[in-house]
Amino acid sequence: MTLAANVNGNESGASPEKLLSPVLSEFWDEPNSWTLETYRRHQGYEGLRKALAMEPDEVIAYVKESGLRGRGGAGFPTGMKWQFIPQGDDKPHYLVVNADESEPGTCKDIPLLFANPHALLEGIAIACYAIRSSHAFIYLRGETVPVLRRLHEAVREAYQAGLLGKDALGSGRDLEVTVHAGAGAYICGEETALLDSLEGRRGQPRLRPPFPAVAGLYACPTVVNNVESIASVPAILNRGKEWFRSLGSEKSPGFTLYSLSGHVVSPGQYEAPLGITLRQLLEMGGGIRPGHRLKFWTPGGSSTPILTDEHLDVPLDYEGVGAAGSMLGTKALQCFDETTCVVRAVTRWTEFYAHESCGKCTPCREGTYWLVQLLRDIEAGKGLMSDLEKLHDIADNINGKSFCALGDGAASPIFSSLKYFHEEYEQHITGGGCPFDPAKSTLWADGPTSSHLEVKA
Repeated sequence: MTLAANVNGNESGASPEKLLSPVLSEFWDEPNSWTLETYRRHQGYEGLRKALAMEPDEVIAYVKESGLRGRGGAGFPTGMKWQFIPQGDDKPHYLVVNADESEPGTCKDIPLLFANPHALLEGIAIACYAIRSSHAFIYLRGETVPVLRRLHEAVREAYQAGLLGKDALGSGRDLEVTVHAGAGAYICGEETALLDSLEGRRGQPRLRPPFPAVAGLYACPTVVNNVESIASVPAILNRGKEWFRSLGSEKSPGFTLYSLSGHVVSPGQYEAPLGITLRQLLEMGGGIRPGHRLKFWTPGGSSTPILTDEHLDVPLDYEGVGAAGSMLGTKALQCFDETTCVVRAVTRWTEFYAHESCGKCTPCREGTYWLVQLLRDIEAGKGLMSDLEKLHDIADNINGKSFCALGDGAASPIFSSLKYFHEEYEQHITGGGCPFDPAKSTLWADGPTSSHLEVKA
């Protein structure tokens, strides 16, 4: 699994060669890129050494001033989240890394862990020093066995080198890292459900407050961060916050991984500064497959409102995508051409959310079920015109009223697809079925699976 392309820069009209400047993916294509030896050749653990020369509070302030925002979807400032951890409370502090990557279309953290796990481990060491934690947990999606094995090996190397364990790096502090394999529930990507699962209970969202920063894992102050968020920290400490802020946009600084998939010539991971556009990424990815045009796309996975070809020049940062009526999310850019039936795509996504709903709250448990029934009828040509209003009404009863964001994610593609493709829904009803020939589309012959999201070499 290697990087398809890396880009860096958001200057309009710049050639791909001038935009190439990867950070997290700098040496993904090198032999044995996942080893400690390779990582150290590329200034590995230098950021940690610089962090240890600072006071913990100074590290938190430094990360906060860099403007790093969480890469797991919400975009919450990372340094601010660390700052919420109370000090002098005489309780253990924990860092939990959310590697339960399950969002349809999202495939950035798994390649990162597979190709460069030490970036995460160095980031963990820095974060634990900053929040005064001596134990970190990595919650990994259990089906990714090759990644699990590689991560275990990286942890072993770090312990053997004295980077983890007792008196890590001679800092006088101990640091234990536990790798935990989850059982494959999408709901465990929600931070409080993840904590319940980590404690051995069924993964279901907790009522908040209290928030994890006050009462998280084992009722102790806990920081929960995404893999990419933590893995980005070493470069910030090593190269400087000013360098980091020179990339991206003013309110969304830095670099990030964009997962380009679907009807594109060269799908894969494209590392670029926040603020680049889909048009630029498609240019580097060879564009939409020959003879076809872009119809709709997701900026952050299937739980974000879909956009169309009218939004090709929207800056892919938190503010730009938000102003366009969607969310940057996990930066999973799923691109669909004109052969794809919007109703069919939204139906498959909604089936996923109905299946993965934990059932704890009524709006999500019942709402996603009825959304699926309506969508299946509409797709099969058995729907009524009144079903479109009913579809919108049920989605509205879920959105903002469920226990966690899973309900909101299920409602988002409903709202946006009805907004942009209302006539296509009507065609299914008046025409007695789907007007699209599934043989002309290469996507989802048997439903969305991870095989359609592979990173191409």
